[in-house]
Amino acid sequence: MEEAKIIAEKLLNMNIKGYKVNSVLIEEALEAIHECYIGITMDPITFENVIMASAYGGMDIEKLAKEKPDDILKIKTLNDELDIKKLASFLSKKLDRSEEELYSIISKLYEAYQKFDAKVCEINPLMVTDDGIIAADAKMVLDDNALFRQSQLLKMLGITEKRHDVSEPTRNEVRAYNAGIPYVDLLPENASKEPEKIYVGLVPGGAGYGIFSIDEVINIGKRFFDGKLIPVNFMDSGGGPSQDKVAEMFHLLMDNPLVDVIITSRFGGISSCDVFIRGLIQALRERYEKGKRIIPVYGRMVGTDLPSARNFLEKAMEETPDALKDMEIVVGNQKIMADVIKESIEKYVVKHEN
Repeated sequence: MEEAKIIAEKLLNMNIKGYKVNSVLIEEALEAIHECYIGITMDPITFENVIMASAYGGMDIEKLAKEKPDDILKIKTLNDELDIKKLASFLSKKLDRSEEELYSIISKLYEAYQKFDAKVCEINPLMVTDDGIIAADAKMVLDDNALFRQSQLLKMLGITEKRHDVSEPTRNEVRAYNAGIPYVDLLPENASKEPEKIYVGLVPGGAGYGIFSIDEVINIGKRFFDGKLIPVNFMDSGGGPSQDKVAEMFHLLMDNPLVDVIITSRFGGISSCDVFIRGLIQALRERYEKGKRIIPVYGRMVGTDLPSARNFLEKAMEETPDALKDMEIVVGNQKIMADVIKESIEKYVVKHEN
């Protein structure tokens, strides 16, 4: 019992894919005569359902596929009933168990796979014991795009929002996700800073511009700064973000101790330059008033609502110069973004050295 308590405490302190573990299920230990594997997934290229079985379980199925490919039966299923019978027959011969018993288990797994809009549904291991066949462990990955149909399942699991389904998200990614901001950290969460490098946070005006900004920071870094520029993130504001959302985009990067300087570009098409500059200035003023970390912000804005954005910027610089002293925004299409990035980093280097 003492060992179980220690293990349970460790599990309860875990964070899995951005979600804190809040309960632990304790089961009786099993004595296995044999362990096997059954699983269902979707082929990412053809979108066909694939059912799989192996007489070996309790290990990584991908590792098993490399080491013992002949021990896995894979079927792209067109006729569910017939193909499940093939898998049941395959395992029946390997395990010396009845085909009917295995057919029942695989059928129920396939039913769950379809009912819950899963992308992956597997039992590993499926244990053969003296008391029968038992699903000792299972894994299910739901399709994010179908979560709107699974409200009852999410409620049962105590999940009130969409799960992040790509890989284990960083704290920044979880925060951005909760704010409705598409965001990806380009560096590991616990990355340590190299003193000679300059870590650049990016607040672009769209997804395409975000990818361009990453490439351009790397290119400018190689050409003019001995490869010392490191882009920290990908970010997308989406069409027509609110002022508060724009402010949070800048808060997110300024709260990241890894980021040295922020490069931003607002090419106002759908989005408003006026809302953008108000959001940026809101973030800087809030941080100044609360004594929070402020890092230099350089960039350019051009496009929709540019005249009102320019007027607001000029007035704000007069009203709160101390809060905005680390911000420099080029207004209008005076310079290409490559020059803005190069000159911004040069200014940052001079300021940093002083």
